[in-house]
Amino acid sequence: MGIELLCLCFLFLQRNNYVQGTCSQESTVTCEDCLLSGPHCAWCLQENYTDSFGIHGRCDTLENLLSKGCQLNLIEFPISEVEIHRNDPLTASSQKNSSDVTQISPQKLMLRLRPGHEETIQIKVRQTEDYPIDLYYLMDLSASMDDDLNTIKELGSTLSKEMSKLTSNFRLGFGSFVEKPVSPFIKTTAAEINNPCRSVPYECLPTFGYKNVLPLTDDAEKFNEIVKGQRISANIDTPEGGFDAIMQAAVCKEKIGWRNDSLHLLVFVSDADSHFGMDSKLAGIVIPNDGNCHLDHNNEYSMSTVQNYAKLIPGATVGRLQKDSGNILQLIISAYQELRSEVELEILGETEGLNLSFTAICNNGTFFPHQRKCSHVKVGDTVSFNVTVSLSSCEKTRRLIKIKPVGLSDVLEMEIHPLCSCACQAKAEKQSPKCSQGKGSLECGVCVCSPGYVGPRCECHESSLGASSCRGPAEQSSCSGRGDCYCGQCLCHPSPYGKVYGPRCECNDFSCVRHRGLQCAGNGDCDCGECRCHSGWTGEYCNCTTDTSTCIAEDGTLCSGRGECICGTCACTHPGASGQTCEKCPLCGDPCSSRWSCVECHLASDDKSLGDCSEKCKLVDATVSMEKDYSEDKSISCSLQGENECITTFLLAVDEQGRTVIHNIEQKDCAQHPNIPMIVVGVTLAILLIGIVLLCIWKLLVSLQDRKEVAKFEAEKSKVKWQTETNPLYRGSTTTFKNVTYKNQDIHKRPKTADFY
Repeated sequence: MGIELLCLCFLFLQRNNYVQGTCSQESTVTCEDCLLSGPHCAWCLQENYTDSFGIHGRCDTLENLLSKGCQLNLIEFPISEVEIHRNDPLTASSQKNSSDVTQISPQKLMLRLRPGHEETIQIKVRQTEDYPIDLYYLMDLSASMDDDLNTIKELGSTLSKEMSKLTSNFRLGFGSFVEKPVSPFIKTTAAEINNPCRSVPYECLPTFGYKNVLPLTDDAEKFNEIVKGQRISANIDTPEGGFDAIMQAAVCKEKIGWRNDSLHLLVFVSDADSHFGMDSKLAGIVIPNDGNCHLDHNNEYSMSTVQNYAKLIPGATVGRLQKDSGNILQLIISAYQELRSEVELEILGETEGLNLSFTAICNNGTFFPHQRKCSHVKVGDTVSFNVTVSLSSCEKTRRLIKIKPVGLSDVLEMEIHPLCSCACQAKAEKQSPKCSQGKGSLECGVCVCSPGYVGPRCECHESSLGASSCRGPAEQSSCSGRGDCYCGQCLCHPSPYGKVYGPRCECNDFSCVRHRGLQCAGNGDCDCGECRCHSGWTGEYCNCTTDTSTCIAEDGTLCSGRGECICGTCACTHPGASGQTCEKCPLCGDPCSSRWSCVECHLASDDKSLGDCSEKCKLVDATVSMEKDYSEDKSISCSLQGENECITTFLLAVDEQGRTVIHNIEQKDCAQHPNIPMIVVGVTLAILLIGIVLLCIWKLLVSLQDRKEVAKFEAEKSKVKWQTETNPLYRGSTTTFKNVTYKNQDIHKRPKTADFY
């Protein structure tokens, strides 16, 4: 309960720092919240403007507040505006005093800006002729640049002579660099530190980061003397510490001698790449480069071994040197002309949360959206830039940004004041009697309650709040998340879409279904998310009329007796029926017999007689289709018997053009003609088979009879008794003679012999 009360109290105290897009939100309970809702929102501070429970209605568009009766002088509606404080005209010709030159317009302005609103400012830039030039020559003095150093010993005089053709006020200076004097970029033995070129052998200076050798001066001879006295140094790796030198030469304005009213040119000469960013981690240096000047009393960079490498600054052009820097003069002149032919704007200051969009208007009025640079500009030409400024969030403090052309000292100072608060807040009435006798302050027409009290008039104490009565049994938040619980009752939030109502704000009149973009088809009212149809309409969408007058056919029947009237339109249920009232029905009556001639011709036809069948089918307004994609539900089934006593079945349907289509033709239960040859063969085979069977039966019976007779004979034979006496008349065929000289013993005495075959 304590958490719920705390959230309810914070409802009046919370602030939305980000610009929304709709007025009259549930969190819009104060004037400041209203301004943050969008740049088109206004707040009515008129007392008794809303009902006793309403506070959200005070925040709306200016037009809506006026139409609801709020007085114009009681509406808080701050408007973004641009106030120009200084706008000197651009210098049209060269001036003797460079401080009188104006190359950007305007020079100073103040911008009062509402979050979410845009303001566009036009900036004009014109580079004047004979403008002072400060040129600083920054040279790599590593060992590989020895021949280049000899080449530029007379550069000062030559360069001054050439630059005098471009400006009457020219100064030049000289600086040098090598590398961070730490390992692993150099050798750290004592001998190598004192003379890093001893291995060549050659006498050179110890390695150093950066030296400001000669501040800017107009004495060209002094420049030549300084350059002649320079000596090279050395390091181990190929990349140099050039970015450190560039950063120090750019930010040490006083020690370098940069003038505020001159064109600053820094000539960077090297034959190798430069370390940048966190390359210094190899030496254990991880402290970021702070971008400040760190030149000691000897004009040397004192933080070379402490801070990491710097990053490249904007506004640069690149040229390729010859091996001995013989073309350095031509490169400087060309780079100067290239830089002077470009006008590019840069932004200085804190821009977080600030949206800046540029459109460049260059030569001949050509527009280049999302660009802040013009090229191929002649000295003396004027170019313009449209700058669109907007705030995405609200901050209480002002901010100052500067917009300036790269390389020029002229600048536009822009002071931005966010319009996030209401003037009526300063006129708040403390402990107002209108807020339940001093239980809150009357601020901008509404009560800001003291701690412990809530409600539009601070009429409720926290201890009397009953949030449970504002929440359903299955709901997580009170009032369905669409309202606030005041003293046990839900106060529903207003909605731009309609009315939110109900004991727990659970209902509305704008969440019903739509038909053709209209809620409840425009034929009903939305009641708590459901359509309540007007008389004469029905259906979930209230788009179905109950009037059946459009379904009455010419004969006075409903849909010609072949369908149902649904939502004022006939839905034909009879197969083949069509038309507004189902009056067309080619399949009604006896469609099967009338199409029999077409079906019969199709069954008896071959490929050559298909044309004849087509003519017959046209006579009965039908076509035959062999496709299978017709729905049987929308077809009439026919079954007829032809002259051949076959039963023919087919289906009748109606296609999209209203023509009768015959499909799925089949024949069944047809009488079959006798196969005479097969019958003859069958009868013949049957006769032969019967004859063979009869012969087998006759043979079997004969065999059985013979066996029976033989058995009978054998039985009678066994019963007959014959006399065994010898027949005196019988004489045998064998005659026996006896040898009286034969003796048995002789046989035994003969030697035994064996016959071998």
